[in-house]
Amino acid sequence: MNHTQVVVIGGGQAGSAAGYYLRRAGLGFVILDSQPGPGGAWRHGWDSLRLFSPAQHSSLPGWPMPPFPGQSYPTAEHVVTYLRAYQQRYDLPVHRPVRVHGVHPHPGGLRVDTDAGTWIAGAVISATGTWDRPFIPAVPGRDVFAGKQLHTADYTSPETFRGQRVVVVGGGNSGAQIAADLTGVAEVIWVTRRPPRYLPDDIDGRALFDIATRRKQALDTGRADTGGVGGLGDIVAVPPVRAARDAGALSAFPMFARLGETGPVWQGGTRRSADAVIWCTGFRPALAHLVPLRLRTQHGHTPTTGTRAVAEPRLHLLGYGDWTGPASATLIGVGPTARAAVADINDLLEEHL
Repeated sequence: MNHTQVVVIGGGQAGSAAGYYLRRAGLGFVILDSQPGPGGAWRHGWDSLRLFSPAQHSSLPGWPMPPFPGQSYPTAEHVVTYLRAYQQRYDLPVHRPVRVHGVHPHPGGLRVDTDAGTWIAGAVISATGTWDRPFIPAVPGRDVFAGKQLHTADYTSPETFRGQRVVVVGGGNSGAQIAADLTGVAEVIWVTRRPPRYLPDDIDGRALFDIATRRKQALDTGRADTGGVGGLGDIVAVPPVRAARDAGALSAFPMFARLGETGPVWQGGTRRSADAVIWCTGFRPALAHLVPLRLRTQHGHTPTTGTRAVAEPRLHLLGYGDWTGPASATLIGVGPTARAAVADINDLLEEHL
């Protein structure tokens, strides 16, 4: 049985930001990470994946990301290298690979059961992200289609699809980036539920964070909803996407009604044959370890105030998107919410001394 003041579950960008502020607060803590090495979800991105922002606008608290040579938008590998150095720089106590089975109530705190033992803590920060829970919609015919099906989480390189006809489903950033990545290598049928909405070309991750922050401030003070990032568009026009779009290679088809054995079938009967379907349809928060706490409502949501779980004040959820803080699923956006979460935990622990 191990005892500590705070257990952080997840050692990616959110867990690292939490570790930075826990270290500054002088609290005892451990970070439990299921991955074999640093980097979180960035370890698994496709080969051509790029950040939405230059390195100077993609940093965790305390230490700027080093510049990326040759290009303004860093690669996933550059991010992994940065996160590894970040954890070393701040001597973050990361235990890996450790898989958390469940978080349970415990007198005076919470019990964290893992495949490497049990921790008792005064507070827990869940920072597991979403990568482990890819979402594919229940489209009719998915079990009928004879070709290959994969999710964004499984995509690595266009070479796998050279000379094939590939359906890319999804009108967000991953759909646009993967469709652009396949251009010139495969015949791409890009399918979106509504016409693609590109953000202005000068918008990057720093601007997205500022826009999301202003929306939250407006909502918190009772002012009219600004619409946030969603009011501007869905797709950040990073250079490869911009090039493919401007070349006319990113024309989107409306969403099909079902999948047949050979490919998609649209309302009205139009059919196209395809060798593969890539579902760029997003992720859901990876929160199975919190099931023992019984926090979810009948709609499957865990109510929070900021990052703190309403029904369990010793638990904070960090880095899952706007639900737990403006742009908190981004490198630049997770810092402010991590700082607030640690401040809240520090106050809680002081009250129970």
